[in-house]
Amino acid sequence: MIEQIKNLPDNMVGFRASGEVSKDDFEIVHKKVEQLVDKTGKLNYMLFLDTPPSEFTVGAWWEDALLGIKNITKWNRAAIISDSETVDKFTAVFSKVMPGEFKVFQKNDLERAIDWTSEKIEVED
Repeated sequence: MIEQIKNLPDNMVGFRASGEVSKDDFEIVHKKVEQLVDKTGKLNYMLFLDTPPSEFTVGAWWEDALLGIKNITKWNRAAIISDSETVDKFTAVFSKVMPGEFKVFQKNDLERAIDWTSEKIEVED
């Protein structure tokens, strides 16, 4: 399931993925991303993975890919919150082919991830 994280700065959206994540879970993601891009002209996005990537169904991965393609020119900052080394490695590769900045933060570093995603701070690699 994917739930929106509330009480974030106005220039970003954030979501928490837990348990099994399916295609239908991305409805709220697409809606909120579209609203943010319409409002700000760019996408500052945070995804807190409270579930292993293996819990994403094929349909969920497809919806995630569509989200990236549909807004490809709007990506500004994307933070992935995960303690998974696999997610870290994938994000490093993915960030080389996508516009914008992509960073992985550890789960215990959520506030720093929010500050970076919302453009309050800079973070070195």
